[in-house]
Amino acid sequence: MQKIILAIDDEPNNLNLLLQVMRDKYRLVFANNGAKGLELAARIQPDLILLDIMMPGLDGYEVCRRLKADARVSHIPVIFLTAMTATEDEARGFDAGAVDYVQKPISVPILLRRVATHLSLVHLNDVARARREAVFMLGEAGHYNDNDTGAHIWRMAAYACTLARTLGWSAERIELLELAAPLHDTGKIGVPSEILKAPRALTPEEWVLMKRHTEIGAQILQSGNGEIFAMARDVALSHHERWDGHGYPHGLAGAAIPEAARLVAVADVFDALTMQRPYKPAWSLSATCDYLRDGRGGHFDPQMIDAFEQALPELIRIRADWQGRPEDALPAV
Repeated sequence: MQKIILAIDDEPNNLNLLLQVMRDKYRLVFANNGAKGLELAARIQPDLILLDIMMPGLDGYEVCRRLKADARVSHIPVIFLTAMTATEDEARGFDAGAVDYVQKPISVPILLRRVATHLSLVHLNDVARARREAVFMLGEAGHYNDNDTGAHIWRMAAYACTLARTLGWSAERIELLELAAPLHDTGKIGVPSEILKAPRALTPEEWVLMKRHTEIGAQILQSGNGEIFAMARDVALSHHERWDGHGYPHGLAGAAIPEAARLVAVADVFDALTMQRPYKPAWSLSATCDYLRDGRGGHFDPQMIDAFEQALPELIRIRADWQGRPEDALPAV
């Protein structure tokens, strides 16, 4: 399907040139003034807008500002076509929300390359958004039959990212963790609902089935490609391992446990203890912190508990923010 390009320019010769050079690759729609351009943008939702600056009535700067203020069309990239080449003119255009400038008289190869580049960036943004949405749905699926609400996994992910930031993780790795951490309990989709929803302590036989959620989650996630699912698999499989080697499913100890899983273990317990569930009341913040501190070097990696202590004011702030949201709330995609 051809991409739709909206060209807004009051000069017929300019519009005719654009038609001649672009019609084989794109579907062109034209407007000869800013008001008409705004109306067409909202109605046809083009993939990209080519916008002249010097026009009677609404000039290009004002048109661009109005486009970016309208939620229906604010995502559409705008490229200015202009003979105004002063640095302050370009800065004013970027401040208005444009993504690029092409100077007049137009160089056809440059124009085509710039248009193709920005359409590719739109595609990449769409792919990234779809990936995040897919991760969100998979995270929710893991709790479909669980007493834990969806809010737990997003709140826990926010705690985990805060701990990672305190530990000095790179922004890129924190972004991976933001998407991987909510998948830690994906395997619960394979655990019987009567076990997940039991308002009592589980029997030894039920605990055997419950513990399988780590391996089920890893099996589900190992089919995914890329760094997100590699980290998510590590987290799903190992977030119940213990620093002292007494965890499950494999009894890993110390640094043999993936770092992301050691970090998520702290965030997961902090959230689980402080929230009320049908089988337990919410613990106080003081009691929860004492439990985590007591687990330093036993249940938990000492470095993670040190990071928890340092990040505690921010964790408390995040917790308070989430307490004002409905339990089925989702983070922004």
